[in-house]
Amino acid sequence: MPPRAARGATYRRTARSAALLTLTLALLLAGGAVTGCGGRATTHHKPGTSHEQASGSVGTLLPAADAAGHKLREVPAEGAPEVQLAVRPDSEDGWNLQLGVKNFRFTPDSTGGAALPGAGHAHLELDGRKIARLYGPWFHLPAAQVPEGAHTLTVRLYADDHTAWAVSGKAVEGAAQLTAPAPGRSAGHGHGGSPPAQSPTPGQEQADRTVTITVRDGRVAPAPARTELRRGERLALRVTSDRADTLHVHGYDRELALHAGQEATLTLTADRTGLFEVETHESKLVLTQLLVR
Repeated sequence: MPPRAARGATYRRTARSAALLTLTLALLLAGGAVTGCGGRATTHHKPGTSHEQASGSVGTLLPAADAAGHKLREVPAEGAPEVQLAVRPDSEDGWNLQLGVKNFRFTPDSTGGAALPGAGHAHLELDGRKIARLYGPWFHLPAAQVPEGAHTLTVRLYADDHTAWAVSGKAVEGAAQLTAPAPGRSAGHGHGGSPPAQSPTPGQEQADRTVTITVRDGRVAPAPARTELRRGERLALRVTSDRADTLHVHGYDRELALHAGQEATLTLTADRTGLFEVETHESKLVLTQLLVR
C-alpha cells in the first residue's frame, strides 16, 4: 500500500481534475445558451428562420418612425431598395397595381425574422390608410374598396422585422394617383355607349365557400362561430360594417379595408391548418374563427 502522503497527493490531484472538468462543462453549457446553439435559446424569432435571420442586422435603426408608426431603418443611398407604383384599370373591376422594385426581393416566408439586406414586404395605403400588406409585385384593388373621387395610393417597403427601409431619413416608398368613378360606372375599359353591368366581387365565383358577416352598432351577425374548412379550400369573407375599420385574418396576415356601409370581400386559400381568428382592428371584434383541418 502506498504511503499516506502519496495517497493524499493522489486524492488532491483527482479532486482538482474533477473540479476542472465541472467548470469546463459549466462554461460550455453557458456558451451554448448565449449563442443559441444548444441550451435555452435567447432569440425569439419566427420558427423555421435561420440563426442568421434571427440575429443579422443591417443599416441603422433611427428614432424616427414612418406615418404608420414603424421605426425607420436607414441604409446608404447606393444599393438601397427602391419602389415605383403603376396603376392600370382592370377590364372587369377595380385596378391592377404593379410594384417595380430595385435592390429588393419579397420574402413572405421569413416575415417576422430580423432585417436582412434588400428583403421584406410592402404596405399599400389609400390616402394614408393601410389597406393591405403585399408579398409580391402585383395586387388587384377592387372598386368596392375605393370611394368615389380622387385618391393617392402609396406603397412603402419594409424589412422582415417590420421596420421601414429608409434613405436620408425618409421611408422608401412610391405613390400614384387614382380617380374612382361614381358607383355603377366602371373604371375599366367599357365596350359600347352604356356602362357595363357591375361585375361580381373578385374571387367570389372561385370560392368554395362564402361567409357573409354584418357589423352594426358594435355587434356581429351572425354571432361569431367557427368556420370549418378543409385544407386547400377557397373561402370568401363578405363583410359589411356600419363604420370604417380593417379586417384582419390572423395566421394568414391578410387584411381588408372596410368602408362604412359598403360590402367588402376578402378571398383566401386555406393552405395552413389550425385555428385562426378573423377580427376587426379598430373595434376589436371577433367576426369568426377559421378551423382548417
